[in-house]
Order: sequence, then C-alpha cells, then structure tokens
Amino acid sequence: MNTPKTLYQKHIDAHTVCELDDQGHVLLYIDRQVANEYTSPQAFSGLREAGRKVWRPSATLCVVDHVNPTAPERDATMPDAGGALQVDYFARNCQDFGLELFDVLDKRQGIEHVVAPEQGFILPGMVVAAGDSHTTTYGALGAFGFGIGTSEIEHLLATQTLVYKRLKSMRVTVDGLPGAGLVSKDIIMALIRQIGASGATGYAIEFTGPAIHALSVEARMTICNMAVEAGARGAFMAPDEKVFAYLADKPRAPKGAQWEQAVAQWRSLFSDPGATFDREVQLHVADLQPMVTWGTSPDQAAAITDRVPDPLQEPDLILRHDLERALRYMGLQPGTALDSIAISHAFIGSCTNARIEDLRDAARVVKGRKVAEGVRAMIVPGSTAVREHAEAEGLAQIFREAGFEWRQSGCSMCLAMNDDVLRPGDRCASSTNRNFEGRQGQGARTHLMSPAMVAAAAVTGRLTDVRSLALEA
Repeated sequence: MNTPKTLYQKHIDAHTVCELDDQGHVLLYIDRQVANEYTSPQAFSGLREAGRKVWRPSATLCVVDHVNPTAPERDATMPDAGGALQVDYFARNCQDFGLELFDVLDKRQGIEHVVAPEQGFILPGMVVAAGDSHTTTYGALGAFGFGIGTSEIEHLLATQTLVYKRLKSMRVTVDGLPGAGLVSKDIIMALIRQIGASGATGYAIEFTGPAIHALSVEARMTICNMAVEAGARGAFMAPDEKVFAYLADKPRAPKGAQWEQAVAQWRSLFSDPGATFDREVQLHVADLQPMVTWGTSPDQAAAITDRVPDPLQEPDLILRHDLERALRYMGLQPGTALDSIAISHAFIGSCTNARIEDLRDAARVVKGRKVAEGVRAMIVPGSTAVREHAEAEGLAQIFREAGFEWRQSGCSMCLAMNDDVLRPGDRCASSTNRNFEGRQGQGARTHLMSPAMVAAAAVTGRLTDVRSLALEA
C-alpha cells in the first residue's frame, strides 16, 4: 500500500528530476518563474558572461514593479538614475533573451505577485520560484512557490531546474470563524505572533481548517504571502472550487477540453488522509481581535484593544533586549493604549494587500469620511488592472473625495525603493508585510494591519479599531 503523502510531498515528488544525496537534496524542475528589475540584473549578467541562453523562455514572466514611481499620471521616465539603469537593463535583457516583459506602460503591469495570478500564469500543482521571498503567495492557488537568490535565478534561467533541499512540513489548522471586521490579515498576523518570526523556519506550511475554506482566493493570498514572515520557505492550501472559479476566466488559464482535464487533475491536489506532518499548529480565531504591530518585527503584534507591552515582564533577557530596542525605535512607552497612537501617514498597497477585495474593504470604511488633518494617505493598487477595476466600480472616486492620493501600481512604500519614502520619525499605518527598522524609510515607524484598519486610522488620525466605525453596507 502506498504511504500517504502531504500536499507538499506530492509537489516535490512530481517535480524531482533526480535525488542528489541522502540529505534531502534533489534536482527540482521548476514550472514557472517571475523576474523583476531589482533582483535579476546579476543573473542576466552571469548568463551573458557564460554565453548561455535562457532554457525555456516561455516559462518566465518579467515585470517592472520595485523601483518604478507611482505618481498619479504615469509615464516611462524613471526619476532615479539607479532605477532607470535597472529598468533599462531589464528591458534589454528581456529583448536579448526572448522573454515577455510587462513594462511600466503595459496595461498588465503591476506587482509581480498580483499580476501573475490575475493573468493565470500560476496554476495549481505548479512549482514556482522567483527572486522575491513573497513568492509564497502562489500557494493560495494550490501551487508551491518560494523565493530564491540571484545565483539561483541564473541557474534557473539557464536550466529550468534548481538544486533544492526538502523542507519539513507543518500543518496549520485554523479553527473557528473570525467575527465581523476580522479578515485574513488578522489571521496571519495572529499566527506569526503565536509561533514567532522564526517559528516556521525550515518548514513548508499547509493551511487548512474552516476559517481557511471560508476565505476568498484573494484573502488566501494574503495568508500565504505573509507566511514567510514566520520563516516559512513555502506555504499553500489545497485548491478547491473557489480556486477553479477564480482561474476559469484568466487569460492564460487552459480553455475548453484542456480546462476540464486540468481541473480533474487539480482535484487530486490535497494531503492524503493519514499523511504525517512534522509539526501541527492549531490557531483558534473565534475570539480574534483586529491586529496591529507595535514593534519592528511582524511577530511584535497585538490586538488593537491591547497596550504596548512592558519589556520588564519578559523573563528571557535576549527577548527583553529585542523588545526594548523595538520600543526605542518606535518611540513608544510600555502601557500605551494601541488605539491612542497617532499617525502621520496611511498606506494601502503591496503584494500583501492591494487587490480589488482589499480596496473594497477600505472603501467601505472611507466612504462619507475625510482623511484626518495632518495625515498623508495613499493608495497604490497592486496592478494596473486592479486600478482600472477600482475606477470602474467607483472606488477611486470614494478615495479621492476622502482625501487619499490615488496612485499608479508598484511596490511603492512597502520597501521605499522609489520616491515613496517616509522621513525619520514619520509613523505609518500600513497594509504591507514588514515593519523592520527603516523598511519604509530611514527612521520611519511602521504599524502593520489590514487595509480596512489602515483606512480607519487614516480617517481618525490614530490607530483605530475598525469595528468602532459604522461602515457602509
């Protein structure tokens, strides 16, 4: 009788070209890769120097997203000289190696982890690698995605394979259903707080449970996207009818008889009954509260109804030092009510939370309200397609009337590689994925939360429990 397998094992086994040793290293075939202008230059230079071609050009999608400006009116000009050089070299590489490019002026342009799913470039059962840690996003579609380094990008482009070491497996069962005003961002932030920023290091996470099954596909992407903030090298969910419906009308999804054959195959993508996981984690969300970070690591988070913790209550001296450093950087005092912390900026964007559902959530909070005095509020859609969709639905007008800046797509203030940068001392309510020191600008202070919570902070001028605001239906 065959040994029951986890979904992770099925993905890796199906893509293993050969075993390399008895330590878990294999030569792994990669179905698709997405490249951007920021992490790819050295890889292409390596190919040029070695006189190598890209092995399978059709497996690569190239997107400009990290360094491009997001000004409301878009043109191809890169105001930063370094960014201009990266974008120009990227375009040259795509032309010379025969790769498809979504440049800044392409109507399909956007953040790679938003664009690839909305184009149907990522499908269930695939193994996907890219030079960005948030490639884990694709697990929401039943694919296995993971981030790689520059030297690995070069190897992947040249051979369509990677030397890969099998991970341990973790199953996270999310029990219960979150209450009103609670979303997937709160779920994944609660998990990261529970297991820690390194709690999933060396693991691939499979998410399951009633709370996961109830989520939309876009909400699931948020969870898989941020699983890497707990150290996971991969995260995914078994594809279901919601995934199939999401993919059905995507431009690059199979059509006709091929679609029917594909769906029949995708229905086999689940962990077998009796499959053994290396670690089991339970997350109970029935009593979950909206989450915000107070420190400089995604696991330094709490419910909006809580207070800034006191490092002196931490018995572990190393952890106590980390808490003290985080509070010094954030300019916060122990015992401060989180919902009393004033902000200077509100940012909705990133590959974590800038899809159309995220913008709808934010618009319900913003409608009929105004951005608080002294707050700069920005919305950067995850792709040009999302931006156009939001404009067609009237969401953009709601944001503009409230005083939000309605901008073009790109990574933007998530990592401050373009001109969307905070100044020292600025405090930002952000829908992004990382609150590290200097992440949004040197000396800037970041509080992570859901898009609706960012919207609530924007209109009140402080961190705010979105449930305290009467929302439009």
